[in-house]
Amino acid sequence: MSGYKLDKKNSLNNILEQKLLLLGYNYKIINASIPGETSFGGLNRLNWTLAEKNITHVVLCLGANDMLRGIKPNETYKNLEKIIKIINAKNVKIILAGMIAPSSYGKKYKDSFDIIYPDLAKKFNLLFIPFLLQDVALNPELNLSDGIHPNEKGVKIISNTISKKLITILKN
Repeated sequence: MSGYKLDKKNSLNNILEQKLLLLGYNYKIINASIPGETSFGGLNRLNWTLAEKNITHVVLCLGANDMLRGIKPNETYKNLEKIIKIINAKNVKIILAGMIAPSSYGKKYKDSFDIIYPDLAKKFNLLFIPFLLQDVALNPELNLSDGIHPNEKGVKIISNTISKKLITILKN
């Protein structure tokens, strides 16, 4: 998540890093996202992104913009599958953060999109967050005025969700 319209202090990576530090985990959280990024864009930047730092863990949060742009779910699936294979080849641990499509996209699209993340999590035996925006989506108090992007309060809830999964990995 790029932290659309949030200052650095309230960005997901900063809040998550601080939360982990308070729990005794001293890790640098790198935000490799770009606002509006699709899975295809993420795939094209992946090798460069992974080469940048000594990366040990990835929280993979891509695909929401694919859905918002109406990209075919099978294309999103293929891109995410390639991303996961590349990350796995580097022995980096992955948490897959899932998304779901709203019913306004129609049953066929929604069904095809919503199965992407559970399928990939099962196929690659990944730690999985079924819906990254759980308890945040559609709540005006937790989103910016666009109704799509989380505000500071929403980001704190998302950081709690991610940190629970991250701690599971970090303990092992």
